[in-house]
Amino acid sequence: MDILQTILHRRSIRRFDTRQIEEETLQKILQAGLYAPSAGGRQGVIFAVSQNREVNERLGKIKRANSYFRMSTATRYVSREQPSIVDDAKLTNAFYDAPTVITLFAPKDFLFAAEDCAVAAENMMLAADALGVGSCYIGHGWTAFAAPYGQDILRQWGIRTDYYAVMQLLLGYPRPGDAIRRQSPAITHGYCGSDFRQTRLLCEANPSVLF
Repeated sequence: MDILQTILHRRSIRRFDTRQIEEETLQKILQAGLYAPSAGGRQGVIFAVSQNREVNERLGKIKRANSYFRMSTATRYVSREQPSIVDDAKLTNAFYDAPTVITLFAPKDFLFAAEDCAVAAENMMLAADALGVGSCYIGHGWTAFAAPYGQDILRQWGIRTDYYAVMQLLLGYPRPGDAIRRQSPAITHGYCGSDFRQTRLLCEANPSVLF
């Protein structure tokens, strides 16, 4: 699959098979993240990979609890086919029982920390899709560690205190038989001044859209 096909094919997956991804596959995905561009060439992002189901479940529940108020104000579905914690209050694990969870950490005092993590995550999501692995980007990564248990995990992982969790990337094989669809965005062009063209992507609200 070439890169353009992969970009168009990738979907966010929130229903995972119980199978763990193979080590060789994981290493290829991580390598794609390591080769992502970074601001100033700093390469300051740390990938913390957890395949411990108990740890992932507890951190996912902490994150869900810390996201409850913010998510409860949402007024539209993210997806009826791959429901998120916005869509279903019965979902108690913000990591959706993904067998592999990668937390991306970056320096607290670096202006482009979030951007560096996002670029690395996109590389890994595209690599995962090309390898038949599902993925989902989860923002506000620090909320998973906003409890004594989470702080203990950070110490066990040896995460430096001048770094923070920017986001998580969930990885796993899609659950067999699940429908995975996405509406193609409509593209419109507008103009600002005589020389600058502004491109705007519009994606109409649709219950089957996956972001």
